[in-house]
Amino acid sequence: MPRTRTRRRVPGRLAVLTATTLLGLGSLLLGPSAAHAATAATIDGGRTHQPIDGFGFSEAFGRAAVMHGSAGLPAQRQKEVLDLLFSGSTGAGMSILRLHIGSTPGTSIQPKNPGGPNATPRYVWDGKDTEQVWLAKQAKAYGVNRFYANAWSAPGYMKTNGDEANGGTLCGLAGASCASGDWRRAYAGYLVQYAKFYAQEGIRINDLGFTNEPDYTTDYSSMRFTPAQAVEFAKVLGPVAANAGLRVTCCDSFGWHQQHAYTNTIEADPAARAAVSVHTGHTYASQITGPLPTSRRTWMSEWNPKGETWKESWDDGSGYDGFAIAQAVHTALTTGNVNGYVYWYGASTGATRGLIQLDGDSYRVSKRLWALANYSRFIRPNATRIGASTADGALRLSAYRNSDGSLAVVALNTANSAAPLSFSLPRTGITTGTATPYLTNNANSTKAQSAIRVTGGAFTATVPGRSLVTYRITG
Repeated sequence: MPRTRTRRRVPGRLAVLTATTLLGLGSLLLGPSAAHAATAATIDGGRTHQPIDGFGFSEAFGRAAVMHGSAGLPAQRQKEVLDLLFSGSTGAGMSILRLHIGSTPGTSIQPKNPGGPNATPRYVWDGKDTEQVWLAKQAKAYGVNRFYANAWSAPGYMKTNGDEANGGTLCGLAGASCASGDWRRAYAGYLVQYAKFYAQEGIRINDLGFTNEPDYTTDYSSMRFTPAQAVEFAKVLGPVAANAGLRVTCCDSFGWHQQHAYTNTIEADPAARAAVSVHTGHTYASQITGPLPTSRRTWMSEWNPKGETWKESWDDGSGYDGFAIAQAVHTALTTGNVNGYVYWYGASTGATRGLIQLDGDSYRVSKRLWALANYSRFIRPNATRIGASTADGALRLSAYRNSDGSLAVVALNTANSAAPLSFSLPRTGITTGTATPYLTNNANSTKAQSAIRVTGGAFTATVPGRSLVTYRITG
């Protein structure tokens, strides 16, 4: 063979090198760009986009109680699940907890009609709130300080249908008159009182939502608002919430495009615009194809992918695996310019589309958790999204500058082949330092790889095919 003839002509000690050794040496010298030239990737600290509030999840409808052991999960396993969700070193490092303001007689803070909208309220508080208080305290111990309380419905006696489920509208709104009277102010007081009860437990609720999917009727907790009715109630709740130090959110529409109608109507009314601090939308009925029409903060406040079976895999083409979650988060951040991303269940039971499956005295973990972790652990509250560009059309690239000066560069390779990259870091303030890759794919779960040296404001790296890598860069 040709290489054998070459070896025979090499004098001295080099003659003992085998063909295999030479081939390996050539690969070492040439690096990943030998077969495929590295594509340039620019992380530009001078181009700034939206600030980041954080990433989170919900444990509504009794899931916090299951996590706390109502189904038999022992204390050590509880701690492991909490670490997976909240730990900034071994888990997802979640920074927002969404709380469910219950409306059923068994969960409402005012389960019975006090005698009318103008009667003295008769609130009750058990200090547990279906163990959401326990969960909030655990989250706070991990450093979480963003708590988002959201009502799916008012109690049934405040609504046109007399039921906390099956739609209906808050009595007193335009087009929603009731024999019982106008419950708008009573409902505003009810929501604020919920936050006050949490304050008694040492948890400061920051964001308060008065509706969830107001354009969708279900046979469980649900209440309808038109965009005009949402504006009307926002102007009632706004001053009451502001006096209590709370920000009002609206409107958690069933789809991102559907949320546009609510946001547009709020923006058109100066008083409502002043009242609503965060615009929130879900991505069930429609996905994100652009930002919401507001200069206020926006959150993707609830979603899980379709698919009724528990799924642990990273990339199986099902559309509800870990890879699908990574794509959805990237789109929300870079196309929707969202400030916050709140997944649906962190942990749930049965055929859940959550991140963790609770199963009696044990649990299982989906790659969906690690898809989120590659963002949530490294992009911290008060980070800013900065410029990130590459000519590689298969690469989903975004970058963030944290308040401590570190960078998080997230690269999702949608191609089957590896992507060699040559990163430059202009205007980031980092010229020397290290870039530590954290890899998620079929074989890895946000696993730290060998650190890469940054010199001259640049470094080279390769993103494996169908993989998600976050580079934590420090100077």
